[in-house]
Amino acid sequence: MSVLVVGSVALDTVETPVGRADRVLGGSAVFFAAAASLLADLRMVGVVGDDYPLPELGFLAARGADLEGVVRAPGRSFFWAGRYSRDFATRETLETDLGVFASFSPDVPGGYRDSEIVFLGNIDPSLQLRVLDQMDAPALVAADTMNYWIEGAREALLEVVGRLDVLFCNDDEVRALAGEANLAEAARWVRARGPSVVVVKKGEHGAAVFARDWTFFVPGFPVAKVIDPTGAGDAFAGGFLGWLDRADLGCREDWKRAAATGSAMGAFAAEAFSVDRFRGLRLEDVHARVCALGEMTAFDPLGVPAGA
Repeated sequence: MSVLVVGSVALDTVETPVGRADRVLGGSAVFFAAAASLLADLRMVGVVGDDYPLPELGFLAARGADLEGVVRAPGRSFFWAGRYSRDFATRETLETDLGVFASFSPDVPGGYRDSEIVFLGNIDPSLQLRVLDQMDAPALVAADTMNYWIEGAREALLEVVGRLDVLFCNDDEVRALAGEANLAEAARWVRARGPSVVVVKKGEHGAAVFARDWTFFVPGFPVAKVIDPTGAGDAFAGGFLGWLDRADLGCREDWKRAAATGSAMGAFAAEAFSVDRFRGLRLEDVHARVCALGEMTAFDPLGVPAGA
């Protein structure tokens, strides 16, 4: 199948306890693509300015990713600068300049409209709806969101939710969207409005996958040295949907493997600044990490303690 991602393509300046990276590749679409392109035929739609170093996306093209949908517009690229606390628990935004992204109105190339899996990055819900209106009949539609849209564009967001198969969000976002403090109840509220699956990302602690008749928790893969967690959530989604591109969407175990693949990709993202960890990453590296996650979580639930 093929996977389409529509989202931000940005330049980031990031400060963490271990260093600093200036004007490096960032944006939801880029992190998603860096992970998903290892697993699937990837198509990307986004906008960049005159200052964007498009050749640095060459590692995606080398994997076969189609970047025709990334257009250059006169002006500056979307720029974000941020600083992480010593324990990486909080992040402070130092500067945001939307640049050409402020007038982004995604036009999906004709050759992309038959994409079978669609991921709508964290952009204005009205733009997410614009993308969906241009698609033929995707087998699976997924989206990410954040509190900014939950609070400021709720009606449009709920319209998007009604057209989704999968919603990605974090704990605070799903609770805010549903108005429910209990995580399981919040996920149930969202599922009742469209998506059959709600994936709650929990950072270094992994993710919870809530489906209609089952729930699955995947731990975060333990990273020996965190460098920069920026984009880890989008890399998680890229691994998750990239795996589903080659899976049986009706198989519960494939959804669990997708979650483990997402966890592996999110951890890879945190091991370097920007998308640098993905440049030389091999598919066998991903498989090894997914297998390790399986070993970490496997146990015999029927075993009896010695002496019992």
